[in-house]
Order: sequence, then C-alpha cells, then structure tokens
Amino acid sequence: MLRDELIGHFRHYAESIDAPVRTGADVTRIAPADGGGFTVATTQGGWRARNLVLATGGYQEPKIPALLAQLPSHLLQLHTDSYRNPGQLPDGAVLIVGTGQSGGEIAEELLAVGREIHLAVSTCPEAPRRYRGQDLLYWMMQLAQFGPDYGLNGLTVGQLPCPAARFACNPLVSGADGGHHDIHLRDLGRSGVRLHGHLEAGDDGDLVFSDDLPERLGLVEGAFYQRMKPMFDSYIAAAGMSAPEPGPPRQDDWLPSEPARLNLEAANVTSVLWATGYRLDFSIPDIPVLDEWNYPRHHRGVTEHPGLYAVGLPWLTGHGSSIVAGVGRDAEYIAQHIAGNVGAR
Repeated sequence: MLRDELIGHFRHYAESIDAPVRTGADVTRIAPADGGGFTVATTQGGWRARNLVLATGGYQEPKIPALLAQLPSHLLQLHTDSYRNPGQLPDGAVLIVGTGQSGGEIAEELLAVGREIHLAVSTCPEAPRRYRGQDLLYWMMQLAQFGPDYGLNGLTVGQLPCPAARFACNPLVSGADGGHHDIHLRDLGRSGVRLHGHLEAGDDGDLVFSDDLPERLGLVEGAFYQRMKPMFDSYIAAAGMSAPEPGPPRQDDWLPSEPARLNLEAANVTSVLWATGYRLDFSIPDIPVLDEWNYPRHHRGVTEHPGLYAVGLPWLTGHGSSIVAGVGRDAEYIAQHIAGNVGAR
C-alpha cells in the first residue's frame, strides 16, 4: 500500500469503530498513579488511565553506529529514516551501509537515476517477492497464524535462539517502484553498484571493509532456502494446500572485485546513507519493566506492571507481531485481558 492508502485505511478503521482519536498530542511521561492506574502527561494536559497500552512500535529511534564519528565531517550523513528521494543528496558517489529492505530499495532507486553507489553488505537475507504462487507475506502470515496447529512453530518467539534475535533485520524482499519484483545484491553489482563487505572502520579518509564478501553473499542468498522455504513447504503439505511446485534455488556465482579499503576522496563519495535499522525507545514510561535489551518484560504483551501492556513490537509473540498484517492476534489477546480486568472490577 502506498502512504496515502495506508493513512486512509487507518482513518476509515477509526471512523468505523468511532474511536476517540486524539492527534497532535505528544505523550511526555507515564507514571504509576496513587491507588492504581497511571498518570499520563501530554502536551495537551494530563490524563488518568486505568489501563495503558504501549503501541508505539519497534522503530522509533534510528540506530547509527558509533563509526559515524570516524568519517570526515564534510560528508552528508543521513539515516534512511530521514531519506526521502535522490534530490536530497549532493552530487557525487553515495555509500549505503546496510542491505535490509531500505538499503536495497534505495540502492536500486539511486541506480535508476544514474548515481554511483557503494554498498556495504550486511547479513540480512534475501527472499523472493513471491513463492509458490503467493506473496511471501501471505505464507509468513499463514505460517504464523496456523503453523502451530500442525506443530510448525518456527515463527514463534519461543523458537528464537536468544533474546538478541528479536532485533535481527528483516529480509530484503523487493525493489523500488511499488515493490513488485525480486531484488538481488549480485544483480545490483552487475548493474554497476560497488559491493563491499561489512563497514568496519574509518581510517584517515579511508574506509575499511571486511574481506568476506563472497561468504557474506552466500549467507545472504542461502538463508531463505535453509530456513524459510522448508517451513513454507512443510506447512503447505501439512495443511493439504494446493500450490505450484517450487522452482529450483537461484544459482549465481558472479563475484565483485572491490578492494577492502576505499578512499573517499578518490571515489568522490560525498554522502553516506545509514540503512542500519532502529532501536526501541521506551524513555517515556517511568516504570521499571524493561529488560537489558530495553524491551518490556511481558507474557503475550501483558507486562509485569498491572494494567500496562505492549503491542506491535518485533517478536512480541511471533515474526509478524510488529507489522500491520500480524498485530491483530496480539491486540485481540490484550483487549480480552483488559476487558476481563474491567469485568472483574
């Protein structure tokens, strides 16, 4: 959905349930109230609430590595959160750091307008836009919602190897101009994008990259076939669904030949785009419910503090918890929990 379509979707939803939406009101502090509930300080006055849901999502604060300080001050540096179009960038080459969805899509957009691009490759996996006749997101949501019925729990939070995995990057799925086509890093390289390894350091006008780009590309390309494809195929078989047979894995042995060091002046790099993701920001609640990852301690969105809930966070209960298509199940559980508390009182 385009931006205006998504805004219209939310507006229609709010109108259909007659929700008392308040816009333009910044919440500045949330604290426990005497006798239970919460006090909420806002730019439009103070409120009281018996229950409170933290629904600000997991993408509030752009995450920029400390390496920023090692780069020359004359470079324009933007996080993708602030990027809007190629016209923002000065003439010259562009370095994009990170190859999740934003990094890959912006690289394709800049390439289309003739910009010279250097791309520092992360380990975000590539995945096809469509698989076995359906959009990738369709299979992800089917598996997240119905997979446990068949013993397929790979997209539930309990299957993550460690808490840090909640913050792993989302896959690179599609390119610019509507996102209807696959995008591959090697294809970008063949089209003129200079591919580099992980950006490790700045050294007196030089950038130093890891020298593991071939292995890195293999990891990026193999992740879908090693993890997601088997889960989708198992679900289709277990649910008895009719779907076209999968095609063979994509085979591509093209390799770039960029050195591990890049001199910014010689390469005429004038801007850096940090496609490095986001971090959580729960600085507003003055309530000790956060773990060492700044993530609310909770069970299915019900936090340790009575009446305080969280929804819309990465891997709250599963892979789809932080997106519009997947937040509904978590929201329903929390709404029922709140209703039960109100009913009991």
